Amino acid sequence: MMQNVHLAPETDEDDLYSGYNDYNPTYDTEELENDTAFQQAVRTSHGRRPPDGVTRPMTAVRAAGFTKGALRGSAFDPLGQSWGPAPPLEARSEDSPEEKIRQLEKKVNELVEESCIANSCGDLKLALEKAKDAGRKERVLVRQREQVTRPENINLDLTYSVLFNLASQYSANEMYAEALNTYQVIVKNKMFSNAGRLKVNMGNIYLKQRNYSKAIKFYRMALDQIPSVHEEMRIKIMQNIGVTFIKTGQYSDAISSFEHIMSMAPNLKAGFNLILGYFAIGDREKMKKSFQKLIAVPLEIDEDDKYISPSDDPHTNLVIEAIKNDHLRQMERERKAMAEKYIMTAAKLIAPVIETSFAVGYDWCVEVVKASQYVELANDLEINKAITYLRQKDFNQAVETLKMFEKKDSRVKSAAATNLSFLYYLENEFAQASSYADLAVNSDRYNPSALTNKGNTVFANGDYEKAAEFYKEALRNDCSCTEALYNIGLTYKKLNRLDEALDCFLKLHAILRNSAQVLYQIANVYELMEDPSQAMEWLMQLISVVPTDSRALSKLGGLYDSEGDKSQAFQYYYESYRYFPSNIEVIEWLGAYYIDTQFCEKAIQYFERASLIQPTQVKWQLMVASCFRRSGNYQKALDTYKDIHRKFPENVECLRFLVRLCTDIGLKEVQEYATKLKRLEKMKEIREQRIRSGRDSSGCSRGRRDGSAGSDSGQNCNAGSKGERLSAQLRALPGTDEPYESSSNKEPDASYVDPLGPQIERPKTAAKKRMDEDDFADEELGDDLLPE
Repeated sequence: MMQNVHLAPETDEDDLYSGYNDYNPTYDTEELENDTAFQQAVRTSHGRRPPDGVTRPMTAVRAAGFTKGALRGSAFDPLGQSWGPAPPLEARSEDSPEEKIRQLEKKVNELVEESCIANSCGDLKLALEKAKDAGRKERVLVRQREQVTRPENINLDLTYSVLFNLASQYSANEMYAEALNTYQVIVKNKMFSNAGRLKVNMGNIYLKQRNYSKAIKFYRMALDQIPSVHEEMRIKIMQNIGVTFIKTGQYSDAISSFEHIMSMAPNLKAGFNLILGYFAIGDREKMKKSFQKLIAVPLEIDEDDKYISPSDDPHTNLVIEAIKNDHLRQMERERKAMAEKYIMTAAKLIAPVIETSFAVGYDWCVEVVKASQYVELANDLEINKAITYLRQKDFNQAVETLKMFEKKDSRVKSAAATNLSFLYYLENEFAQASSYADLAVNSDRYNPSALTNKGNTVFANGDYEKAAEFYKEALRNDCSCTEALYNIGLTYKKLNRLDEALDCFLKLHAILRNSAQVLYQIANVYELMEDPSQAMEWLMQLISVVPTDSRALSKLGGLYDSEGDKSQAFQYYYESYRYFPSNIEVIEWLGAYYIDTQFCEKAIQYFERASLIQPTQVKWQLMVASCFRRSGNYQKALDTYKDIHRKFPENVECLRFLVRLCTDIGLKEVQEYATKLKRLEKMKEIREQRIRSGRDSSGCSRGRRDGSAGSDSGQNCNAGSKGERLSAQLRALPGTDEPYESSSNKEPDASYVDPLGPQIERPKTAAKKRMDEDDFADEELGDDLLPE
């Protein structure tokens, strides 16, 4: 009997029961329905066959679409296409709570992403607004989820990301209190796993607020919550703790942190900070050991030989050219540059203190560097040694140190020659400066500093066109060489190519936004271009950068004065005087301003200061006396004139003022001053006559030796000499009351020129009116304020 028969749909009818052909070779498969024995076997094969009329499809047959009808010629339809099209999908309702929650969650994620993108673009305010909006929408989402589902189905990851982003944006916008509160919400929520790590961020905020004790506390709390498997993160937190200890002056604790880091995972920053700690406590030996540890830190970068093609294979050369300047190579260069910077800074820091002198200390550092992977830094340290000599004003030692590099490789030779050229330029030895500049340029034609120095030597010789060419070449080699750009601007000013000079200084201003020198040069160029409004605008920017620059303030005051704005000019001149009260030009302008505004008593303090600065200039003291007279203090004016006469007894103007004042006040001293005035005028007259006639003692001697008219000439010369000696004797007689009388009987000229200029008439008091009636008015000076 046949049992457990399963028909396979893809087999041919001739092979359906091939395994049983030997049992019944004459078995007819077409008459199975009429075979009583077969039907009985089928009904009893599984033991629980349902009764006839209730059909149960066999799995294999129904799955393949095989039915009895297929055996009778019906179409084979395994995919069930004869059943018709599938029913349409049910439309998703947008008003359902689940759909609303899904859309709101999507919107929250988008806001968080937009906030991060805005932060990366530098738009911190927009980033914060997006973060706040995401926080508001996330709270709405949580409430809706609680209404629809159970609380355990809330998306905690989304809540965490929203709060973390909000705290980060608060911190970026320096809203530290709000950032700390947000971090506290995250840390205190036990449902957030690993939230304790955020205490590092809280410690960073306290560090920015200079709350060092709390910063250390939070760093240590974060360190306790981070497992030992995360070694890199633990090292970074310990480094933050060490830096905080240095800021608080706890150098021993900082050293302990950095020593642990250097023993576990040495890195450049920890090594440099360790040197700083030992430098702070003055431990020389530990500084040396720490410097050696710093140098021994592995860089983990490829050597330059890797990027040199070993063969002429074009494919290999193409690959090497592609990776020579890729992002990984750039990162390696940056890492190496950072290591060299740390080593150079550490060497410059410890060299003066680890040995008896800084030179011996530099030599020790050089020897240590030569034995390390940074062999090229040894030459740079030698050059820094020479620069240190310069800072100590030991020029001879600096020159000797730099001259040692003349026979070394081109790069070092160029650097040393550049510094030598600079030294000789400062000492105004332009020939030597030019010689070493040529050596530097020949050693390295692409050295912008060497080209700039060469241009400076040519500039000093007055060849501005050639100097401009050197500056241009320096800029072609290094477009960020600000010295060359500044100098070429000065060169164009010398060549009167003001537009090109302005263009150079504006480009430089885009690089050095707050450079006072650049701002002044731009203002000066605009002034030369006769554009005072632009010049004043740039000077205002200059004052915002250096508000105490007295020269800039006086320059701005002069521009306002030329524009006729006296009040603004006075403001800036006064500010300039306040910061530098020794500028004669500013003092003179302020005194003249008060005289013009009829406040002579206020002008006195400025002219008195000018007389202190220039005590040999009589004009300042005369102006002080004139201010006293104009302000009505005649007695003080008289005393001042007397003091001036004692200091400058041959000053005619002072004697004229004394004669007029004594005459008008009615003092007995008028005769004495009139006599002195007459004597000075006579002496002045004699000197002028001598100049006109050309007579002197040598001329008299020649006249005496002359044959025909010798006697007459000799008598005239002797008479003149006797007359002069008599005059000198009369003037030297003590206590004489007789005034000296010249051959002419004219009165002494008591007229004067007021150094303050013409006085504007104002209503007079009775006393002043009486003083001014007797020809005491001032004479007109024209446009000049002071006498020659």
